[in-house]
Amino acid sequence: MAKSKKKKQIYKLVKFKLSKKQFASLQNYCEARKTTPTKLIKKSIRYYTENFSEVVPSKFYATANQLDMFKEPDKEEDINLNLF
Repeated sequence: MAKSKKKKQIYKLVKFKLSKKQFASLQNYCEARKTTPTKLIKKSIRYYTENFSEVVPSKFYATANQLDMFKEPDKEEDINLNLF
């Protein structure tokens, strides 16, 4: 019987910079937890990398710019502040 070929996994590279203090903190934490920085980072972002590959639920989309609350009111009703 012939072996079936597995589909080759395609990976993407992600880079970011840390300050010396941040890297030292990451190293110290990883040593204390007996893990590696790569495993720690992957575990930390797993929720975002596994749950949103298809569709992102609407509750996670950014809302309109919050500076809109400072624009001039359109109606006279909006000018009055109703507390009760």
